[in-house]
Amino acid sequence: MKELWIEIPEELATTPKKELLTAASKTADLLVASSKDFTLVKAFNRPVAGTSNGVDIRIVEFKDPKDILSAKTVSEEIAARITIRSGEDEAKVIEAANLGARYTILRCPNWKTIPLENIIANTKKRSKIIMEVSNPEEAKLAIETLQLGADGVFFKTSSIEDVLAVGKIVKKSPTRIELTEAEVVSTKPLGTGARVCVDTCELMRPKEGILVGSQSSGLFLVESETIENPHVEPRPFRVNAGAVASYMLTSSERTRYLSELKAGDEVMIVDSEGNTRTTNVCRVKIEWRPMILIEATSQGRKFKSILQNAETVRLVTTDASKSITEIKPGDKVLMRTEMGGRHFGTKVDEESVIER
Repeated sequence: MKELWIEIPEELATTPKKELLTAASKTADLLVASSKDFTLVKAFNRPVAGTSNGVDIRIVEFKDPKDILSAKTVSEEIAARITIRSGEDEAKVIEAANLGARYTILRCPNWKTIPLENIIANTKKRSKIIMEVSNPEEAKLAIETLQLGADGVFFKTSSIEDVLAVGKIVKKSPTRIELTEAEVVSTKPLGTGARVCVDTCELMRPKEGILVGSQSSGLFLVESETIENPHVEPRPFRVNAGAVASYMLTSSERTRYLSELKAGDEVMIVDSEGNTRTTNVCRVKIEWRPMILIEATSQGRKFKSILQNAETVRLVTTDASKSITEIKPGDKVLMRTEMGGRHFGTKVDEESVIER
């Protein structure tokens, strides 16, 4: 789990500072206090970092080995704060770790991504890397860099809204989707239609794909093109998702029409266990191809989806996946089902909607 450190600016008046601290204390793993604010911050029952005596983690501006060695005489938990402007500064991170700093707080005023990549690769977890950020966008970049990301972010703000936004990014837990088995009752070849291939900025694995369907209440798990065959090279970045009017689950809260997707949009990848991860669309490719209708039942309800009628289009099962051209009545496939309706992609539990 990524760590979130929040510092409240000293220049704020006491009342708004308390409001910010209240919001931060509900989100942050650790609050950062100035010497004059130590008592105020400590009252919020969160671990505290700073330069005062009595803090849980002692922050040291690291320029020389004696800075850390001196701090260790009064505290076991040391966070070395280093400004990164060059390769020499990057080397100080390794030095701080070797001297026993449990945390290294990185301040990168110029280049941000490349120094962080270098440091993540070289520290090899000898010290936890906490990246200073100034907005939610920088926080997202910091925790995703080099796949591993920084171990946490250090955020100084005067905005409650930014505290909540950064907290949502840093403390985000992977969403899990509940999937159920549905029994195929019929398939029917259709004429030519416009179908959508969703090419993502990710490489998917077998039994991973996206959830799509003709009804928002019943979405089929369509596998990415990861399976080898004699005629076409695998394209693990792609899901041949279906007809342009189909719904797609783009997050745990929202659906969108496939026709709406475009490069840069955020979408959700789902596997056969319901585990999810987020990526972005690289391109959307719409072409006219022969289509096929599949109908399946789950818990007494019937659901439909229209897909391209091609061997490379596969639906995920509990064991593996099966080509849409081989699926027959009686086969079991994985789906996500729900009750209620949706208004512009947002779920409305109380709404009665008939989709057929």
